[in-house]
Amino acid sequence: MQTLLPGQPIPVPKGPVPQLGQGTYLRDGQLRASLIGVPKFDAGTLSLARPRPRAPAPNSIVLGTVVRLSPLQAVLSITVVDGVPLPHGEDFQGVVRAQDVRATEKDKVKIAECFRGGDVVRGIVISLGDARSYFLSTARNDLGVIFATSEAGATMEPVSWQEMRCPKTGQVEKRKCAKPEGI
Repeated sequence: MQTLLPGQPIPVPKGPVPQLGQGTYLRDGQLRASLIGVPKFDAGTLSLARPRPRAPAPNSIVLGTVVRLSPLQAVLSITVVDGVPLPHGEDFQGVVRAQDVRATEKDKVKIAECFRGGDVVRGIVISLGDARSYFLSTARNDLGVIFATSEAGATMEPVSWQEMRCPKTGQVEKRKCAKPEGI
């Protein structure tokens, strides 16, 4: 079953109408979700089971915001692990080192041309790192910056795997872009 968002209709199997459990409500004759979760049918009762947040592990896909840059690495505040948002204030720290930004020409990577402060980045955990942070990689096509704001304050659009354009000014900025899903 798929994860539902609040307000989305819950697909109900044929047969008797189930009893409403936690995370569900009835509106206009249709069962709907009242929280983020996966529908669960148990003994005639329909409820929504919330996905439990967990700490990142190797090969976990994470989303994080760039909080600090240095010439050798970008530091991220990880807020989503494997599609499950972490509770407010319980974020983890991740580091994308220059050699982990892309798979080719690793020695030519300049962190300032790949990330900027405030960018939202999709990455994969490659190791647990040190006591303070996880080591992340953006070396696959589907990993990299997924959301960035231009200097004019507009949401930028990816132009290529290494450039984003501001729709207001048309100015192009360098980023290590993630390939959009579905393309």
